[in-house]
Amino acid sequence: MVIGFFMILVDTTIVSVATPAIMTGLDTDVNSVIWVTSAYLLAYAVPLLVTGRLGDRVGPKRIYLVGLSVFTLASLWCGLTSSVEGLIVARVLQGFGASMMTPQTMAVITRTFPATRRGPAMALWGATAGVATLVGPILGGVLVDGPGWEWIFFINVPVGIVAFVLALRLVPALPTHAHTFDWVGVALSAVGMFLLVFGIQEGEKYDWGTITGVLSVPLLIVAGLVVLAVFLVWQARIEREPLVPLGLFRDRNFSLANGGITLVSFAVTAFSFPVTLWAQAARGWSPTETGLLLVPMALATGFLAPVVGRLVDRVHPRAITVVGFLFSAVALAWLSRVMSPDSPVWQVLLPLALFGAGSAFLWAPLSATATRNLPLSSAGAGSGVYNTTRQIGAVLGSAAVAALIQARIAANLPGAGGSVEEIRTGTGAMPPEVAARFSDAMAQAVLLPAGAMAVGIVIVLFFARPAFAREGAAPERAAR
Repeated sequence: MVIGFFMILVDTTIVSVATPAIMTGLDTDVNSVIWVTSAYLLAYAVPLLVTGRLGDRVGPKRIYLVGLSVFTLASLWCGLTSSVEGLIVARVLQGFGASMMTPQTMAVITRTFPATRRGPAMALWGATAGVATLVGPILGGVLVDGPGWEWIFFINVPVGIVAFVLALRLVPALPTHAHTFDWVGVALSAVGMFLLVFGIQEGEKYDWGTITGVLSVPLLIVAGLVVLAVFLVWQARIEREPLVPLGLFRDRNFSLANGGITLVSFAVTAFSFPVTLWAQAARGWSPTETGLLLVPMALATGFLAPVVGRLVDRVHPRAITVVGFLFSAVALAWLSRVMSPDSPVWQVLLPLALFGAGSAFLWAPLSATATRNLPLSSAGAGSGVYNTTRQIGAVLGSAAVAALIQARIAANLPGAGGSVEEIRTGTGAMPPEVAARFSDAMAQAVLLPAGAMAVGIVIVLFFARPAFAREGAAPERAAR
């Protein structure tokens, strides 16, 4: 299951390092290319609440296999497209396939392992998520410099086929539970998220003013927030199986873990765009060299994730996650201080390695803490909610950093617009003065995810000790 999960998460970040190559290959600008990621994340996030329930009703194995097929075929379409509009449409389909797969991976773990033994299993799931988001830019750089940017999508085809065969043979068919579907909730959540994300991401393009006629960016953002508020009211009043079972949030740790993972996804998605743009535009590094910057980060996460996994069932989640958020916030603030046109490479690698170490203390502990007390009949709904909040964080991170990047470029390089190509010279490198100002803009953008990680420190301070970890608590009682 985690093979497919790894593949779809790699695709949330793999585009970032390919951004300049896609801009050149499809003759487009930064904002349009960022929509290649945002469209994927939005199509990924919105259906998660339904697909989690669908897995409970039809069976997680069946939904996983259908989603994997959709994702693999959409990946082929992404590589074959010749326009940015076609790529965005293909990415929407790819995101929908991913939304069918993700809740099933978490639900199978929740329903297969008892609560007292779930820590190592969720550690593998969480480590897969953490490593995948970091491996994406590395793999993307190698493929862009090698066969071309199209291969960041073509590579999914053989992996998808292998994952399908293995899942078909090895994943058990679990009992199903009857569920109804709240289609009104689906519509409200989809409309609200689209209005909010579109308003945030396109705001700088329209100078945060009027788009056309009476339609304006502030109006879109406010409308999105209002629709999402109506969605929450609807979920509280619906009598039969709401899309988001608000009762799940009575568990303090479930609520806090959802808030924590939202901030982690926000930060991971938001930091990759300015860093990869700075590395390639201001420093003149190739996509492969840019991807290799993240190797220490991936190694730190991969090395520490198993160690953290062994602690998840024995140590208070507050103690683990505070370390993760603190390391990550310090690392990103440190990184923003060394993003200059002439800083030594080792000065960049050190904060990136620290960020990877921090990630290892976040993904698995947050996922294990969120699912610890879920009843088996709500495994799909709970994992759907958790993964939805994770993806909402990624969507908002992508949209917010896109707006901030454009704003900082406009402030530091007046007249340059939002396109990196507009401030490049004919040799593919920036003049020193331009490179310095562009570096300042990207460094300022990195402070946004740093702030998100700092907020995470406060959230996880309120974690309660899990019942099974309290002295004298019986495993059976903890499972109940």
